[in-house]
Amino acid sequence: MAPSTLTALANEKTLQTSFIRDEEERPKVAYNKFSDEIPVISLQGIDDINGSRRSEICEKIVNACEDWGVFQVTDHGVDAQLISEMTKLAKEFFELPPDEKLRFDMSGGKKGGFIVSSHLQGEVVQDWREIVTYFSYPIRARDYSRWPDKPQGWKAVTEKYSEKLMDLACKLLEVLSEAMGLEKEALTKACVDMDQKVVVNFYPKCPEPDLTLGLKRHTDPGTITLLLQDQVGGLQATKDNGKTWITVQPVEGAFVVNLGDHGHVSWYYYIFP
Repeated sequence: MAPSTLTALANEKTLQTSFIRDEEERPKVAYNKFSDEIPVISLQGIDDINGSRRSEICEKIVNACEDWGVFQVTDHGVDAQLISEMTKLAKEFFELPPDEKLRFDMSGGKKGGFIVSSHLQGEVVQDWREIVTYFSYPIRARDYSRWPDKPQGWKAVTEKYSEKLMDLACKLLEVLSEAMGLEKEALTKACVDMDQKVVVNFYPKCPEPDLTLGLKRHTDPGTITLLLQDQVGGLQATKDNGKTWITVQPVEGAFVVNLGDHGHVSWYYYIFP
């Protein structure tokens, strides 16, 4: 059973056995041994529908999807100040005392809130992370009782942040639609009333980091993931089913774009029918 929070465990000298992974599952590449293999694509000019720059962006995204299924975007239109505010609030939330975070405990099947490791049932080995997560779209389905009310400003900033990331996701889906030879709005129409899930991860200092993972090897289940890294890094990717891994180079202000399982199926169905 996962602990209530990781605050106390972070100061212990040895790792609890519930977090220790088998040898073959442990980290193979250092969290700070960065690779520049993942493409970094500027979206400057993406809104110029008839311009050459949009065609260039589309081509780069197509190549990235075929090679890795993941890329980073800059000049994406999400205000740097908004990103800074969201990052600051996330840091402040995880610095709250355990009892404050546990007011939003999502164990027992609740549809959002705070938990250690994961909300998934039946995990044999726990991930070394704290997480706060909830659905922010569709708007009518929001359950604000599961959104943190501390630190002050969380709700307003998260609403704005969610809106801007939804806009960015739709813009990227338009480019992918065009690359598939479909009308521009095809994927956004197919994903009408798209779910958007806010997931904020915190990986505290770990007493024996070589024995565990912040987040186990996985694929994302949805259509597209937009991920903001801090400058510490640690995000890793593979394109050969886990034979080799790289650590994604953090880029200040960039979003990592990852095609989820649904996105991969759609992409390969249309590109390689």
